[in-house]
Amino acid sequence: MRRLILAAVLTIAAAVPASAATLAGVTLEDHITVNNQHLVLNGLGLRKKFIVKVYVGGLYLPAKQSAPATILATDGARRQVMHFLYSVSKSQMAEAWEEGLEDNTPNASAEVKTAFKTLQSWMEDVPKGNRIVLTYVPGIGTTVEVNGKNKGTLGGKATADAILNTWLGPKPGPGDDFKKAVLGVR
Repeated sequence: MRRLILAAVLTIAAAVPASAATLAGVTLEDHITVNNQHLVLNGLGLRKKFIVKVYVGGLYLPAKQSAPATILATDGARRQVMHFLYSVSKSQMAEAWEEGLEDNTPNASAEVKTAFKTLQSWMEDVPKGNRIVLTYVPGIGTTVEVNGKNKGTLGGKATADAILNTWLGPKPGPGDDFKKAVLGVR
């Protein structure tokens, strides 16, 4: 009987990720590897619009950090994950990127503005349950994945910082509570 219980416990343990965080029914890994670099889940936030739960966002960094200025000053790999709980249209996503840039990087260079136009063009309808993943690697740029499809890579740290600033800037699109959550400072 003892062996049977032990086998059942081991089977259940094997089915559950070794370490993960869950918010609004969405589970993200605590650790990931990007370009052979270990990243940790810095925090999870819930993007809401009125009463609608739009997406769960996760921010991965080389080490936990709660200061936006320090995160942006560091030229290290990072990943932003948006797991959608509500279907969003291409135009809604494109508009959100445009507003995020205007609100949080008002003096963006021509290069960053052009990169955001490209980012907007890569958007597509995002059905409930799908993801947008933005992965920055120094010297390579920000790889954009929408609905499991690699859309391309946007060059430059300034563009990567402007993208992250849509979450961490003075007027984060998803809101101040979301910003605090992905910074791990609830």
